Amino acid sequence: MTDDPFESGSEIPEFLPWMPDEHFMKLALDQAICAWDIDEVPVGCVIAKNGRVIAAAFNQREMLRDPTAHAEMLAITQAAESVGDWRLEGCRMYVTLEPCPMCAGAILLARIPELVYGATDPKAGAIQSLYQLTSDSRLNHQVAVRGGVLATACGDILTTFFQEKRRAGKK
Repeated sequence: MTDDPFESGSEIPEFLPWMPDEHFMKLALDQAICAWDIDEVPVGCVIAKNGRVIAAAFNQREMLRDPTAHAEMLAITQAAESVGDWRLEGCRMYVTLEPCPMCAGAILLARIPELVYGATDPKAGAIQSLYQLTSDSRLNHQVAVRGGVLATACGDILTTFFQEKRRAGKK
């Protein structure tokens, strides 16, 4: 798979009013597979606006040697460039793993109104597991959240990746 989902010849699905969240989560899973292919933790993210994909990214911390290169952070940057504004109003983010505190903060700062995630993250989840940052009424923005979309598939890819790492004696 290509690193650039918008490169010439790539097909971006058109919006269909009945297109379910599962469709976009499958696209996020495709991004997670791209991460796996380059030996990154397999987390993928897609951002849609008006039912059309405007950003797609996967974890690239190792490749970029950047602790902030989470799928969500990279997708937010792409989406802001796509819409020409840092405010991502009217967008919906799909991510295969519950976002961490850093990514939850970025989601809030970007004013993303809706978040759909797959697997929960009991060790670092900042949406519903450990923290509930996106629903904290003390903040100036809250996010509508739907968790557990294709949770088994989203969790299985991570579980398998880390099992293989442990078997190989790696991190």
